[in-house]
Amino acid sequence: MKIAHKLCGLALAAWTAGAAAGGDPAAGKAKAAACAGCHGADGNSTVAQFPKLAGQNEKYLLRQLKAFKSGKRQNPIMSAQVANLSEQDMADLAAYFSAQTETPAAANPEYAIRGEEIYRGGITASDVPSCMGCHGPDGAGNPAAGFPALAGQHAQYIETQLMLYRDGKRKSDPAAMMRNIAERLTVDDIKAVSGFVPGLHLNEKAVK
Repeated sequence: MKIAHKLCGLALAAWTAGAAAGGDPAAGKAKAAACAGCHGADGNSTVAQFPKLAGQNEKYLLRQLKAFKSGKRQNPIMSAQVANLSEQDMADLAAYFSAQTETPAAANPEYAIRGEEIYRGGITASDVPSCMGCHGPDGAGNPAAGFPALAGQHAQYIETQLMLYRDGKRKSDPAAMMRNIAERLTVDDIKAVSGFVPGLHLNEKAVK
């Protein structure tokens, strides 16, 4: 898995570069009203195609808002939403949603076994590293590095993003880390790991 380990190192260096977010959660709450329609007032989206933002790490949220604004990450809805946001607006929103508590979710039993195998052990034959190497054994991510939390996230959203990475349509990953990994995943692999990770918080005590 030499290629995968090299990718992890390159991405970690790229993602840790730059200053940490310095937003104001209170200010972010006032600015979050426009986000509520898709993501919920407290960042807990109830529609599977829209990601939960509550509890997501601040650095990752800020980086994604900047990516939408710059056009590096493409989405018609988000591009319009961030068009008039300042750097401070984005930092405040990231701080607010990061400070919220995510609602629980559960794994899809149909995919839980295969999904856990991929998440924890990767796929040696395809040189796919374990997901937990960057996203943590309990899916909490790596806030310092800006790697996103996955636990409790909507399976549909995760699957969509992995497919976008696989097809080279999402390009906001430093060093093309996720694109290079996802292109080695089959559609069934993606469905499996996407179905497993929402319930990771349920196993938090067991994996720590």
